[in-house]
Amino acid sequence: MSGNVPLASAEERTRRMHDCVARWPGMSDDSINRITARIREFRDARDWKQFHAPKELAVAIAAEAGELLQHFVWQSPAQSEQRAVERKEEIASEIADVAILLFELADNLGIALDQAMLAKIERNEERYPVAKAKGSNKKYNEL
Repeated sequence: MSGNVPLASAEERTRRMHDCVARWPGMSDDSINRITARIREFRDARDWKQFHAPKELAVAIAAEAGELLQHFVWQSPAQSEQRAVERKEEIASEIADVAILLFELADNLGIALDQAMLAKIERNEERYPVAKAKGSNKKYNEL
C-alpha cells in the first residue's frame, strides 16, 4: 500500500476534532492557553525572550529530551519500566522541561498547539486505521 493516505474533508476533520475534545474534557485550549501564558510570564519577567529564537528553543528541546532519554539508556524494557516507577519525579521534571519549551516554541511561532496536536492525531488516525494497525508496530506505509 502506498504511503499516500487521502485526507478527510474539512467538515470531517472538524467533527473529529470536536469528538477528540469531547473524549478528553481536560484537554482544552483554555488549559493550554493558561499554561502558555504562565510560561510567557515567567520568561518575560526575566527578559529571556531575546534568547528564545526558534533554533534556540528547538536545540533546548533536543537537549532536554536527551536528559529524559538518559534515564533509560542501556535499560532493558523491564528495567526501564522499573526505573520509570522508581524515578517518577525526576522523569516528570524532564518531561515538563520538554513540554514547557515546546509550548513556548509553539506560542512564539503563532501555532495553536491544541489544534496542531488534534490535527496530528487525526492524521495518524487516517494513516493508522485500527483494522490495519492494531497490535502492529509497522509504519503507515508498511501496513
